[in-house]
Amino acid sequence: MRPALGTLLLAAAAIGAGRVDRRPEPLFQTSDRCLACHNGLSTPSGENVSIGFDWRPTMMANSARDPYWHAGVRREVLDHPDARTLIEDECATCHMPMARFESRRAGRPGRVFAHLGFDAADAGDRLAADGVSCSLCHQITDQKLGTRESFVGGFVIDSERPRGRRHVYGPFQIEAGLSHIMKTSSGGFIPTQSEHLRQSELCATCHTLITQALGPKGEVIGELPEQVPYQEWLHSAYRETASCQSCHMPAVKEEVPIASVLGPPRAKVSRHVFVGGNFFMLRMLNRFRDELAVAALPHEFEAAAGRTLAFLETQTARLTIARAELRHGRIEADVGVENLAGHKLPTAYPSRRAWLRVLVRDGAGRVVFESGALEPTGLIRDNDNDLDPKRVEPHYREITAPDQVQIYESVMADAGGQPTTGLLSAVGYLKDNRLLPRGFDKQSAGREIAVVGAAAGDADFAGGGDRVTYRIDVTGRPGPYRIEAELWYQPIGYRWAANLKPYAAEETRRFLRYWEAMAASSALRVARVAADCR
Repeated sequence: MRPALGTLLLAAAAIGAGRVDRRPEPLFQTSDRCLACHNGLSTPSGENVSIGFDWRPTMMANSARDPYWHAGVRREVLDHPDARTLIEDECATCHMPMARFESRRAGRPGRVFAHLGFDAADAGDRLAADGVSCSLCHQITDQKLGTRESFVGGFVIDSERPRGRRHVYGPFQIEAGLSHIMKTSSGGFIPTQSEHLRQSELCATCHTLITQALGPKGEVIGELPEQVPYQEWLHSAYRETASCQSCHMPAVKEEVPIASVLGPPRAKVSRHVFVGGNFFMLRMLNRFRDELAVAALPHEFEAAAGRTLAFLETQTARLTIARAELRHGRIEADVGVENLAGHKLPTAYPSRRAWLRVLVRDGAGRVVFESGALEPTGLIRDNDNDLDPKRVEPHYREITAPDQVQIYESVMADAGGQPTTGLLSAVGYLKDNRLLPRGFDKQSAGREIAVVGAAAGDADFAGGGDRVTYRIDVTGRPGPYRIEAELWYQPIGYRWAANLKPYAAEETRRFLRYWEAMAASSALRVARVAADCR
């Protein structure tokens, strides 16, 4: 699936010895070449739908500037120093894809840290800084899409066509005159209609990551499905009704041109907002914009974060309290969580988690029970794993005490069976009870998307969501009672930040400084419901 470490080292050595001097014609243009014509777009009702301005404050555009990614790559290199070349090459595949692709064409492995100065005079740095950009995604062909070979950044770009004959793909047919304008203004790209840009398999090339666990000398000792939202979607009912793009690049409701220079209005133009779940990083990029050299303006990041918050609060989950009864001094309540997403919730990078916060108030409004409170440090109160990196909070069918918290998460295991947040130390999962999408059959799910731990045997944990019974002693506390249930979401869990503290490096220290400044706002309440109990 990926080149061996030895192959990459030999390639690097060959470059150093002068044996490889091939300098192929560049395949990519940076986004500034595209934005001139693909900004300034508005619907007839006045909504700004400019492609460039939508894209610029997204995680796609800022994939190379993500300070948590910087810290994570540094941590992996420090953990596995003999594999540094391999680690940087693979981590650049989807975070600095254009720079890495050009490096590999020239016979060199991809780099990460050498680019982080983002020297505007250096062609490689410019491509790296542009993240997941226009001329990367729109040059991916339909070859091998949906196959295992296409995953882990295995997309195919035609590198044989010379400048002036290179295709960039999109969903619309472009007439000859406009095609000529595009070719001239873009430096030789020819717009070519193809529906594969609207298929989930395109997204799966970078959003399916199978990582290889490494031993003391960089040897491969195992394999981990680090993030597989495409496979989760494929095993759900959504495969028949919605694609990745339909949710994360929603279509403009009105007809609108795709370029500001001529061109007729088009129906179902996809907005390049790439709305997802990482509101926390968008805010971090904006707050520390000068240190991270971001290009998007503050109000653009604010708009992107706002879209993300609205997306999470309206399209993530729904809560219900199906039963709330008082029996012999004890409240019994069934809290239901419905997953509205087309994949597990949360999905993708395993630092993400969601959990139930449940409170009971007595007749005077005083809290008599609380499970799942968030501390200002970003820690979930009484969560075993937040308190002790060697422990894991179990999955619950029934909760009877405040120190029991229903947390929907994936917890990785190292070769010794201990919890870990080191991606390249992980060989499997100790727990994966992330909420399943509608139509997901956990009995027939393959290893890569399996439910792991007690949730596998929980009949109330199934495709579409979960149900948890709370049994709470309220003896001696006056009623009537109020039950409040909330679902919270955190893109970077406390343990994932805290485990970086032993690593004395610029990137880890910087992220921890950012984290400590923002931890209190690291989570979001995405759903809420309340019921009375008498």
